[in-house]
Amino acid sequence: MNEDFLHYIWKYKKFQITQLKTIQGLPVIISSVGTHNFNSGPDFFNAKLKIDEQVWAGNVEVHVKSSDWYVHNHEQDPVYDNVILHVVWEHDTDIFRKDNTCIPTMQLRNYVSPEMINKYQALFLKQKHWIKCENDFSAIDDFIVENWLERLFFERLERKSKTITQLLEASKNDWEAVLFQMLAMNFGLKVNGEAFMSLGQSVDFSVVRKTLSHQNTLEALLFGQAGLLENQVEDAYHVNLVREYQFLKQKFNLENQHVLPVQFFRLRPLNFPTIRLSQLASLYHKHQNLFSKVMASSSLNEFYEIFRVETSDYWKTHYMFQKASQPSAKALSAGFINLLLINTILPIKFLYAKHCGDENASKIMVMAYQIPSEQNSIIKAFNSLKSVSKSALDSQALIQLKTEYCDKHLCLKCAVGYQLLSK
Repeated sequence: MNEDFLHYIWKYKKFQITQLKTIQGLPVIISSVGTHNFNSGPDFFNAKLKIDEQVWAGNVEVHVKSSDWYVHNHEQDPVYDNVILHVVWEHDTDIFRKDNTCIPTMQLRNYVSPEMINKYQALFLKQKHWIKCENDFSAIDDFIVENWLERLFFERLERKSKTITQLLEASKNDWEAVLFQMLAMNFGLKVNGEAFMSLGQSVDFSVVRKTLSHQNTLEALLFGQAGLLENQVEDAYHVNLVREYQFLKQKFNLENQHVLPVQFFRLRPLNFPTIRLSQLASLYHKHQNLFSKVMASSSLNEFYEIFRVETSDYWKTHYMFQKASQPSAKALSAGFINLLLINTILPIKFLYAKHCGDENASKIMVMAYQIPSEQNSIIKAFNSLKSVSKSALDSQALIQLKTEYCDKHLCLKCAVGYQLLSK
């Protein structure tokens, strides 16, 4: 038995609610179970109960055992002074307030059916499953799943917004600078994401603005800050970048000792940091008012047009300095653009809309539904249980479901778990 299950039983009244009595034999009538508190303090605020002939308004605390009150040191915490009922699974000791009056206690196990306990154990106490409800997931009604995924999608947006908010605070609300930093991080993907983010934070965006009109100069800035110009290379393009970067470094007093080293190991050539940095430079050279264009766009085709960029000419015949390769136009693929939209553009548009007082999230949802679903191990596993992920909204929501609910065994806070337990 655990407290999450007891919270669920109390919150949704999954017990016999008539003829309730406290351990002391006093009748209990529930008018309101209260509001579930997920922070510190009593578990349910503002409950309304009638105990014996007295009507009470106050808080309810839930424990597996009565003695947990003392294990958690609630007797020393004044926020628990207004607890009007102690709900426990097993009563093993009386609980007293500071004034030595006994807190009424109700033993919940007396009023929960064996069927409910068996159902809980069958669904949520499984150990060797990818997710605990994998044998039952396909049976959940599509309407319930779709609504739950929409909520999870916005939970994930809110989580990503925290990073953006921190960047905004550090940049004094420079949205263009934050867009650059977020794009840099996601151009680096998983392997070089942190390194590219540290690069984006190593230079004031005003310096980036001053180099946008010349792609070669912007490439010199990015390659130099990334530490890719430190080796001597007999290559005219490399020599030119070094010259440009040395000028920029002196002019703008640039430092890059805190920039994390980029990695080439185990990357496909198209994901080499040299290629991605050149593409990032091309993007900002092509759109010198990128933030305004991104905020004004709403359709997938508009974004594809904005991000339809490729490397500079040198990188069409190279993946690394000095080593020539077969000529190829190394443009951003639709799949890569989709990742940028999911991980950068949608979270920034979501937060910027809230910043501007627009709480209508329907535009973000429409955009997320336009983007194809991601394909990764989590999405493939869910689709094997039930064909559920058809768009980026679905795939982002399923990632949120797996990482924040399934992996943490928060089945009782999940709409799927609630539906299964309520059958």
